[in-house]
Amino acid sequence: MKLKRKLFIGITVATTAAATAIIPMTASNAAVACAAAWSSSAVYTNGNSASQSGHNYTAKWWTQNESPATHSGQWDVWADNGVCGGTTPPTTPPTTTPPTTPPPSTGTKMASAPYIYPGWGNPPAPSTVMNATGIRAFTMAFVLANGCNPVWDGEGGLTGGVHASTIAAIKAAGGSVVPSIGGWSGNKLGPACSTPEALAGAYQKVIDAFGLQAIDIDIENSDEFENTVVQDRILGALKIIKQNNPGVKTILTFGTSPTGPNYYGIRLITQARALGANIDIFTQMPFDFGGGSDMYGATVGASEGLKNQLKTTFGYTDAQAYSHMGISGMNGLSDQQELTSVDTWTRIRDYAKNNNLARFTFWAVNRDRGCAGGGVVSDCSGIAQPDWEFTRISAGF
Repeated sequence: MKLKRKLFIGITVATTAAATAIIPMTASNAAVACAAAWSSSAVYTNGNSASQSGHNYTAKWWTQNESPATHSGQWDVWADNGVCGGTTPPTTPPTTTPPTTPPPSTGTKMASAPYIYPGWGNPPAPSTVMNATGIRAFTMAFVLANGCNPVWDGEGGLTGGVHASTIAAIKAAGGSVVPSIGGWSGNKLGPACSTPEALAGAYQKVIDAFGLQAIDIDIENSDEFENTVVQDRILGALKIIKQNNPGVKTILTFGTSPTGPNYYGIRLITQARALGANIDIFTQMPFDFGGGSDMYGATVGASEGLKNQLKTTFGYTDAQAYSHMGISGMNGLSDQQELTSVDTWTRIRDYAKNNNLARFTFWAVNRDRGCAGGGVVSDCSGIAQPDWEFTRISAGF
């Protein structure tokens, strides 16, 4: 199984205009009163009102210094409530102090957790890798769907199979596990569960089965990443998960271009804010670009593009944006023959570490063995390398 994705770069502008019928008035004070004038320095939260250029607007979420006149489209922060005027006193002005529930200003750095796939690619014993490298966490692939029920890939449920026994072995050796839900292929929970509530219930079963502290939603392909209905369903489910499990980190992992999120990635991020999903970490997979030769430059370019998008969407500083970001690379040869060498991975690790990114992982430990000239295969990297070298480098994150 390979982590691949299609990168459709598109530009879509979706706006709506609110039309308000104006009833003839005999006096100006019969018109809808204007709210207090919008101020660029004030902080507005969901439901706060402001007026600008003769229109009333209502904030959909936390905002500051975003003009209602230019930020009132369908996916933007302000709702245009129509023309206002008259002499009725304005509504109570918005708070000028930070909101009580803003997006988290800083993330929490996680231990590096490379992917391990018990059902594929001559899976190694976790204790062997842990003892050789110092790694103490793994991302476990993949939770798929049987209807709206979560099941490990190729198995009949969550417990009693090779995935569950691998998790037990990791925990017995003092490690921790983050399940990866989704991936490129197979039946996935996002499309299978019909509502955010049902999908959240499926995620909750995985959390409860293994006493988890984090879940990774690997959103790929046209059935999830490029399906806007399913995107919103996943975000709605993760919002519910966060409300019911405040201590569980929620991670979104998705494909990218060499310069940052593509159209669907940008939409995923902006909708995460619009829906109040409170995602902890946005992780990009900077590979399968179409044959790029400079994988360090492409990874940094993709990451800086993500940083800038998070700053624009959430109002973060550089440091805050980095603290909500992750990198999920592919060691050795990618599906498209892009080469990430041991030296390149070390440089990428140092970039992530020096900027305090929240997450650092790669696909996959199963492939972290040398086989120069072996091509893109499931049980080695396709290049000359010491066994478990990418894992050892990652442990230094």
